[in-house]
Amino acid sequence: MSGEHVRAILLQEFYITKRTLEVIMDLLFTSLMTVVLFGFVSRFLVGALNASSGSYLILGMLLWEIIRVNQYSLSVGSLWNIWARNLSNLFIAPLSLHEYVIAHMLSGLLKTVIIFLLIAAIAAAGFQFNILRLGLLNLTLFFVNLTIFAWSVGLVLLGIIFLFGTRIQALAWGFIFLFQPLTAAYYPVAVLPPALQRLAYALPPTFVFEAARRALGSPDVNWPFAAAAFVENAVYFGLGLVAFILMFARSRNTGQFARNEG
Repeated sequence: MSGEHVRAILLQEFYITKRTLEVIMDLLFTSLMTVVLFGFVSRFLVGALNASSGSYLILGMLLWEIIRVNQYSLSVGSLWNIWARNLSNLFIAPLSLHEYVIAHMLSGLLKTVIIFLLIAAIAAAGFQFNILRLGLLNLTLFFVNLTIFAWSVGLVLLGIIFLFGTRIQALAWGFIFLFQPLTAAYYPVAVLPPALQRLAYALPPTFVFEAARRALGSPDVNWPFAAAAFVENAVYFGLGLVAFILMFARSRNTGQFARNEG
């Protein structure tokens, strides 16, 4: 793997992010407005109804942004090259598929870290919610698990985009939200019907959100939940990677990869 090739893709991502209003609105502006909205709602819940409910809400929002920004960056990053009719040019150059994917993963991770730090600071300063009360080790484990899950979903969506073209590009924005109710981001899993509870625990983020809510009371690491999330993430990431490679190969063999820029 060439570090120069990866840096070149990262530089391209930097310029796209810096100079494209759509990316700024989708990532930075949306995250900022979401933390403000959820912050005021959580303040209302803390003052009028239930303190823990307000904390659950803003905690879930902060952690969910880790999934959303990572997945968005990985899936939508390639769409900009498709829209600019530049995707084929990238692979004519001496750029391997794994270098391309790793670069987009790193780009998404960097964007996520920056945005997460910013909205966490707003939550602390504006709404008296300090994410560090979860404990630094807990927060690190949560971040890693949610990032891996986002990459797994992003890889599948990226493969679908390569295979079917821009006619299904809306999935790059909206598909991830199908997981939001099932992962119980804003409420305990016990709220879900029994059948959905079993389905919820088949998703790694569920263990993260449940452990995070428990960590509000005590920053001790819930190692069984952390291990379960890592095991499921390993399975999902492996399946996502295989699915992406197969769909990418199919796209090249059928000519759809070239037609994506037509």
